Amino acid sequence: MRSYLVYAVLAGVAWGVGGYFEKLGLRELSMPPIIGIALRTAVALLVLGLISIPAWKGFAAPAGTTSAWWMIVIGGGIVAGSLGMWSFYTSLSLSENLGVTLAVAFALAPVAGTVIGFFRGDQPADLRTMLGLIAIVGGIVLVQLGRDTAR
Repeated sequence: MRSYLVYAVLAGVAWGVGGYFEKLGLRELSMPPIIGIALRTAVALLVLGLISIPAWKGFAAPAGTTSAWWMIVIGGGIVAGSLGMWSFYTSLSLSENLGVTLAVAFALAPVAGTVIGFFRGDQPADLRTMLGLIAIVGGIVLVQLGRDTAR
């Protein structure tokens, strides 16, 4: 298996398992989602900050890359990291079915990213990609239809 697929599988498993326990914790503590995501972010910042120290020591950004920094700050920090995670935690706190929450949230991510790539012109619109997106949306519909029986 290609290494990027191993990491993608690991991410999916981590998010699924983590989401399960996050949902339980939010419910048991009757914690507002914004506190939960702030706690999660603080812990992640501490862990990732510590393990990234060696990488920062050897990193030198190429000249003229200011827009790339803004893409990471806005796209990753504000849109995905703040708005996306706040929305996910709010969904966790309101949802009765973790599978639906995870399926909708994480299956729409490749659809949204691919659509942006189509509009920017850096994602090819070939038949396999289109069929894959249709399969993702179909999977979301199937999981959503099964939500009433999964209690």
